[in-house]
Amino acid sequence: MCAYGQPITLLLFCLFGSATSSPVSMHTSAPPFLSQISPPSLTILAPPPSPSLSSPPPTPSLTSNSGESAEKVRCPLTMSPSTLVVRFGDPVTANCSVARMDFSGLGWEVSLGPPKLSMNSFVVWSVDRMTEWNEKPACFALTNHGGQCHVNLPLTVYKPPDSVSFSFVNQTGPMFEGHQYTLQCTVEDVAPVENLIVTFYRGQTALGKPQSINNTEKKPVTEDFTLNITPSKEDDGVQYWCEAKLELGPAGIQDPPVVRSEKLTAHVLFGPQILCPTKLQVTEGEHLSCEVRGNPPPLVTWFREGQVVALPTNSARKDAGKYTVSAKGQFGLKNFTVEVEVLAGSGTTNSCRHFLLACLLIQMINCL
Repeated sequence: MCAYGQPITLLLFCLFGSATSSPVSMHTSAPPFLSQISPPSLTILAPPPSPSLSSPPPTPSLTSNSGESAEKVRCPLTMSPSTLVVRFGDPVTANCSVARMDFSGLGWEVSLGPPKLSMNSFVVWSVDRMTEWNEKPACFALTNHGGQCHVNLPLTVYKPPDSVSFSFVNQTGPMFEGHQYTLQCTVEDVAPVENLIVTFYRGQTALGKPQSINNTEKKPVTEDFTLNITPSKEDDGVQYWCEAKLELGPAGIQDPPVVRSEKLTAHVLFGPQILCPTKLQVTEGEHLSCEVRGNPPPLVTWFREGQVVALPTNSARKDAGKYTVSAKGQFGLKNFTVEVEVLAGSGTTNSCRHFLLACLLIQMINCL
């Protein structure tokens, strides 16, 4: 035990023991003076690197359309058929398969029909009646590593038009030659309208290019198609009409459904028009006439030397000369001068022959 009043070194020795005999050595530094304390240094963190414009974008999801290469999108699914075209209300069936063995399941993502999931190498989607206009079927595959890919199946649901009608816009009576009119073809309740082709006809001749419309609506709609025409006198009595058909592509039906409108006969007012040569040759005994056209039919009058005359039905040499034909119609009056030449007819020649034969016969009898 240490005695009171011994030097401080002896006290420390008593408390901690000999430095050579103690297994623990303790060293305590003297506390620093305030003037020796320096403030802590600041550590400045470098900002995160800015993204480089040349950095590759995130890896896209493994999605494919059935028409694309399976290797390109790394989703080796096969659709059969590769494209579907089905009439609304008809049954539909499609098969999805995979050739590789590193997929644990296949399935269909569809809104029509129950979900389809298979652990086999193929899965079939089938419904009795197609009743969805905007169905977008897709087949998906689950990999053994937890990944997923899917392929979209292009599907077109169509419906032929209920009816096709034809009309002249804002026109119920006859048309006038040289005026512009609008033909209208109305196609009712057809889908998809973007696949619709409409053609106008004059008789059996197609007018202009077939028309289509830029409308992506999948459900049935009614659309009007128009075409402007300027009729002439040759169009009087001609029938106009139109037809509509769905062009569904190579995957569609072989003969696209075609619906035709009724045919409307055009009545064109025109004239008068005189069709006659300046020099008219007729044979004795023939009827003298020139063709005069017009709608409504014009009033025709013949003049000779300023006098109204009736054309002879049995022409003779005395009927040769100059005539003026006058045609008065709804759209004006036209006059035309024609010079008529009357040729000797076959009847006169035969009479002479008969007379000569008779004379020859009489002379032979007298000689006997």
